Amino acid sequence: MGSNNLVGVLETLQSLAQNSCIRNPRPPADATNSSQQRIGSNKTKRAAVLVCLFEGPQGDLRVILTKRASTLSSHSGEVSLPGGKREEDDADDVETALREAKEEIGLDPSLVNVVTDLEPFVTKNGVAVVPVIGILSDKKAFCPIPNAAEVEALFDAPLEMFLKDENRRVEEKEWMGDQYLLHYFDYESENNKYVIWALTAGILIKAASIVFQRPPAFLERRPNFWNRAADSNATS
Repeated sequence: MGSNNLVGVLETLQSLAQNSCIRNPRPPADATNSSQQRIGSNKTKRAAVLVCLFEGPQGDLRVILTKRASTLSSHSGEVSLPGGKREEDDADDVETALREAKEEIGLDPSLVNVVTDLEPFVTKNGVAVVPVIGILSDKKAFCPIPNAAEVEALFDAPLEMFLKDENRRVEEKEWMGDQYLLHYFDYESENNKYVIWALTAGILIKAASIVFQRPPAFLERRPNFWNRAADSNATS
């Protein structure tokens, strides 16, 4: 990929958003009414994650990931995107994602050019997780400060790997009569081995499909509950 890779990605995402192929770009700061309507009234059932993209040394498009601290009460030791639950003071999903990224890995929100957000992925317990796609144009300006209470490791991976049928395992699952596939991507960085799976893998498959404008080279068969309405009352 050439040096204009990030510019091309930005233009592609903005074009898709404007044509309603994906969700709308981030609204102006004073456009709170439409944002609140889209978010819905149940803020405690909402979360956001940051799909932060940057151009690697070899010209490939890469995404920032974390390995959660082993001391956390939920999803401990798992690979995830920076993000977390919506707080009352958050104006929108974008603010949630940027705030969490700042808290978890020390990423200054001013370094991120937020392009758009995707439709929510709804978990089994009804939490709507909104992926927010942002561009980190100046990777050298980012000086990571991982929060040891939340993050055990910080690394990045090529976004395109989530479209390839390589270093991938799959497990057939069923929930409430819904049969689906759970994807596991094995990745090694600086002699550390990571497994990217479940919701995080699903979000990255979706993001990669949009950015590269092609489907994955494998059968995805995602769970139907990911597509439920954000105000779902389903339980885990």
